[in-house]
Amino acid sequence: MSRTFLLFFIATAISWNVAFAEKHFSESPPGAKVYIISPKDGDVVGKTFTVRFGLVNMGVAPAGVKLPNTGHHHLLIDLETLPDMEKPLAFSENVRHFGGGQTETEITLAPGKHTLRLLLGNYLHIPHKPPVLSEKITVIVKDK
Repeated sequence: MSRTFLLFFIATAISWNVAFAEKHFSESPPGAKVYIISPKDGDVVGKTFTVRFGLVNMGVAPAGVKLPNTGHHHLLIDLETLPDMEKPLAFSENVRHFGGGQTETEITLAPGKHTLRLLLGNYLHIPHKPPVLSEKITVIVKDK
């Protein structure tokens, strides 16, 4: 493969990714805020507990539904670093998706100290610009 072809291929791939991202980003309105209603920071909870999501100045819409000033919740569990804010959020045990428009969930965690945080994603699971991200809270899970 020639060096010229390789450079052309790389430049094309980069420009396609930039064009895709710019086309699919959603702006968040001024004052948009997501937060965890419960549990509260520092709460002691059982292994299975309910997490309730709060949202200000935006609405909730299921994944795949493109409406202005809306998104759906993603619960970040025990993440040390934030996911890439320019790509769709990957599903994992640490990044839980609520693409049906859910505003609460029941989760089960091992006993110990855990962190929780919410991140709103647009219709394609891409975080808004600027990101609508909650404060990180800590819960202590007891074996009860």
